[in-house]
Amino acid sequence: MASREQDCLVEYGRDVIRQEARALLWITENLDLRFARAVTMVLDCSGQVVLSGMGKAGLVAQKISATMASTGTPSQFLHPAEAIHGDLGRVRAGDILILLSNSGETGEIKRLLNPVKRIGAPIISITGNRDSDVARHSDLVLEIGKEYEACPIGLAPTTSTTAMLAIGDAVAMAVAKTRNFSREEFAFFHPAGTLGRTLMRVEEIMRKDNCHTVVDEEILCYQALDRINSTPGRPGAASVVDKNGILVGFITDGDIVRKLTAGNRGFLDLPVKEMMTRDPKVIHLHQLASEAHRAMQEKRVDQLPVVDKEHRPVGLVDVQDLLDLGKG
Repeated sequence: MASREQDCLVEYGRDVIRQEARALLWITENLDLRFARAVTMVLDCSGQVVLSGMGKAGLVAQKISATMASTGTPSQFLHPAEAIHGDLGRVRAGDILILLSNSGETGEIKRLLNPVKRIGAPIISITGNRDSDVARHSDLVLEIGKEYEACPIGLAPTTSTTAMLAIGDAVAMAVAKTRNFSREEFAFFHPAGTLGRTLMRVEEIMRKDNCHTVVDEEILCYQALDRINSTPGRPGAASVVDKNGILVGFITDGDIVRKLTAGNRGFLDLPVKEMMTRDPKVIHLHQLASEAHRAMQEKRVDQLPVVDKEHRPVGLVDVQDLLDLGKG
């Protein structure tokens, strides 16, 4: 392709983006108290926020619904064509219905109006036509303006869908901000995401109960080794406690194997307190998994005992479990 043709394509791409930017600028300049009312309606909603749109508007509705759900607002997408064939049963009086239609005259959307009115769910419409049937029968209208579509023939939904998405995101984010939605809550709804993994707490990933070896400080070393090897998952280490159940030491099968490799077997009949690492580095139950990983790297160890506020061992964090977590 000739350089001049490439330059023309780049300039056309810029024109498309400028056109969509003008729509966003129009919304920014014309946003008013109706937006605040929409946010308040969502905050006060006792049920779900149900979004619906047809075609490209429907795809935008799905994205807005997903954004709301992931930031703590119960939400679902309702396909307008399926709704009038039974899926309208998903909507309850305590819900809010947000309808997306640039023209405000989309047939499938208009057919939802009367049934939803009978159900008693309030309707918010996001539209470019405040004089349309959908707008007239809505409890609240959020306008996106009447900018031309950024399309060679002016028909393909481009400018309008960008505007719908922007105003939907603005509502979702204003709701999240008002509710003081936190990073921890976001991680809860995104357990498989990078942030979710980063904000997981030690108690969520530690080996515990019968997968965590705890031995008394008076037990013999060979008995401790047998306990470690018979623990499900072979943790490779044991937390050592005194008669009150308080953590006083930590021993790994690696410690024992190194002694054996050196030709010393006599220690096997000694109490484990003679071999254990006293006052080991620990991690607390409610600390972040990322903190456990950092502590292991600093101390160059593969396991950390997990303790509660009384310094009693309640679990074990193994480096392999942390590495597996990072692969998710």
